[in-house]
Amino acid sequence: MNPNISLIGAPTDIGAGSRGASMGPEALRVANITGTLENQGLHVIDKGNLTGPSNPWQPPMGGYRHLAEVVHWNRSLHDAVYAELQQGRLPIVLGGDHCLGIGSISAVARHCRDSGKKLRVLWLDAHADFNTSALTPSGNIHGMPVACLCGHGPQELIEIGGHVPAISPKWVRQIGIRSVDEGEKRFVHEQDLEVFDMRYIDEMGMRAAMELALALMDVNTHLHVSFDVDFLDPDIAPGVGTTVRGGPTYREAQLCMEMIADTGRLASLDVMELNPALDERNRTAQVAVDLIESLFGKSTLMRK
Repeated sequence: MNPNISLIGAPTDIGAGSRGASMGPEALRVANITGTLENQGLHVIDKGNLTGPSNPWQPPMGGYRHLAEVVHWNRSLHDAVYAELQQGRLPIVLGGDHCLGIGSISAVARHCRDSGKKLRVLWLDAHADFNTSALTPSGNIHGMPVACLCGHGPQELIEIGGHVPAISPKWVRQIGIRSVDEGEKRFVHEQDLEVFDMRYIDEMGMRAAMELALALMDVNTHLHVSFDVDFLDPDIAPGVGTTVRGGPTYREAQLCMEMIADTGRLASLDVMELNPALDERNRTAQVAVDLIESLFGKSTLMRK
């Protein structure tokens, strides 16, 4: 794994249905994400926060809320992530709401096209985020990033990485899903997205889900993890705007992160939807940092 880490703060809740995810980057810093990673022997540069338009808190227009502002934030994030990858560094995006996955992953996909690498995206989330303006009544773009990345969305968002679609649904593995809108269910099925929902995890276990999600990667695979904090059960992570009961337990989430770490392939990371306004004394940020520590190789024992 690349030991040179760049933290990129993206303090916006522009795509969300509730305010507060804009404070996520600072909460992760307060929970000592930098020191925690440095304790793993990594070299961390905190690039500070991107800036962009504030949240106008308007109703949707043409099926999308705040489209112009969402485009601005995602273009800025695309450029920042792409720059770090070009310099041979491992970018960690501190979100912000999950609409930012569009800019982050389109940059990763562009980098993979440049370097001839295969891309695998692990989408850890309670939600499939595969909505379109035709399917969602809210117009909140944080419910649409995977669809946009796969070429289903407004022109300004789907072309950010310079290639439409930015990714193929075949490169994505979704884990922990337990809330999918009716129309979205059909669309996910039609697009052949590989989803390990909570029922699968309940029946087969997190280990089986992760073994399949991580299968068939090789030395030429760039592994990107997009970690929406609402992936976790709200009992351990209350600080998100869209809690859905019945998520992975603390131990299941740790196993998920440790198995990703074991591959040695992690090359970029998003940490999204942390909302300190809804948290209890920064508890969710601390859990998130704890899991990120495992993602970068912390384990109980030395393992072969």
